[in-house]
Amino acid sequence: MYELVEQVKSIIDKEVPLISNLSNISSVLNNIENINWVGFYLVDNGRLVLGPFQGEVACTIIPFGKGVCGESYSKKETLIVPDVDKFHGHIRCSSKSRSEIVTPIIKNGEVIGLIDIDSPLLDRFNNSDKEYLEEIASIISELF
Repeated sequence: MYELVEQVKSIIDKEVPLISNLSNISSVLNNIENINWVGFYLVDNGRLVLGPFQGEVACTIIPFGKGVCGESYSKKETLIVPDVDKFHGHIRCSSKSRSEIVTPIIKNGEVIGLIDIDSPLLDRFNNSDKEYLEEIASIISELF
C-alpha cells in the first residue's frame, strides 16, 4: 500500500476541481488487490452523498449513523468489518461484498468525507490497510 500512498501524492493537483482529484484517486485505489468497490462519500446537507467511485452501482445517500459508512462518520474513526453480514445495520449495496473498510476524511476536527472499500473476501482488511488509508485520507483532506 505504500506505493499507493506515493501514487496518490503524485497525481493530486490542487489546481483542478475536487471531483477530478477524487476520481483519479478512486482509480488508483482500485488497484488494491481483492477488492470489488472503492469510492468516496462526501458530507452534504446532513448526509453522506456518493462521490467518485470504481465498481458496481452504489448507494447514493447514506444517513449519518447508518451502515458502516454512517457509523464511521459518527465515530470519526476507521472501521474494519471482517464480515458485513455480521455488522448490525449494514446497508447492502452489492451482494458480492463480504468485508469492508471505511476511513473518514477529517479536516479541522470534522468529517468531510469517507473512503469506502469493499472486498468479495471475508476478513480482507487489516491494521496495515487502516494505517495507509488514514494517511491517504489526511492527504485528501488538504484538497478541501
